[in-house]
Amino acid sequence: MLAGALGGSLFGPAPAGAVAREIIDLQNSVAQLIQGQQNLQTEFTQNAAVQRTLIEQSLDSVNKLNASMSAVQKTSQDLAAASGARLDTMGTQVQGLSDNVADLQARMGKLDQKLTDIQNTLQNVDSKLASPSGGGAPPSTMNAPMNQPMNSPGGNVPTIPPGGPAASMSGPPASADVLYSNALRDINGKHYDLSTQEFQDYLKYYGETDLASNAQFYLGEVAFMQSQYQVALDNYNKVIENYPKSFKTASARMRKGFCLDALGQKASAVRELRNVVRLYPGTDEARRAAAKLKEMGATAG
Repeated sequence: MLAGALGGSLFGPAPAGAVAREIIDLQNSVAQLIQGQQNLQTEFTQNAAVQRTLIEQSLDSVNKLNASMSAVQKTSQDLAAASGARLDTMGTQVQGLSDNVADLQARMGKLDQKLTDIQNTLQNVDSKLASPSGGGAPPSTMNAPMNQPMNSPGGNVPTIPPGGPAASMSGPPASADVLYSNALRDINGKHYDLSTQEFQDYLKYYGETDLASNAQFYLGEVAFMQSQYQVALDNYNKVIENYPKSFKTASARMRKGFCLDALGQKASAVRELRNVVRLYPGTDEARRAAAKLKEMGATAG
């Protein structure tokens, strides 16, 4: 019996104290795991809250930026519209000044040539007077008027221009240079009716000169500045059709696009302005046409 008791004690189950200690250690480990999980969840929740706050702040900043951009865009559009009107007026004035300068240069060249001719004539007269055989014509012959017969008894017969009195009454009101300069002066002075009449007279009497295309273009400008867009469009079309090689053709096509837009023909206006951008790259007309297309909500391509 004693041996059996000893064997049972050696090979029997572990004492209850050891089992309880393992259970306690296991419970402590589980508790630590639960605590660690709770700490991670708390940290994740805090990070999510911080991220949410940052996202909300970013969205608010983006909204404010969009509002600011919209205000800037509207201001830019308003400035572009106002600047476009000013640029149109300034462009017309600058073109007028350029034409005035070109006209003055041409007139100065003509005056220089005339002075040269006069000097040559005077030199020839001096040389003839200085020669021994150059006594000149008799006084009675040299003092007679150029257009008067030499045997006129009274010497007061009036000079009649070739073609009779009717020809002198139906001639141009002024020379080409004077008429053109007066028309430019009146358009810059906003005397539109007078300027229109002068440009029309120029085309009537001097329609074959180099400045005829300019006169036709400025007739369109006068009508455009008075918001007579159909009349302006007709004049610009005449520049394009009758003077295709004129340096005013690009400006006429640009203005044609502006007139079409003002008349409500947006598709035709866009097509015309795109042609200006394509045909005259790098010019002021191409840049203004592109700006107008942007203002209309269309692309230049």
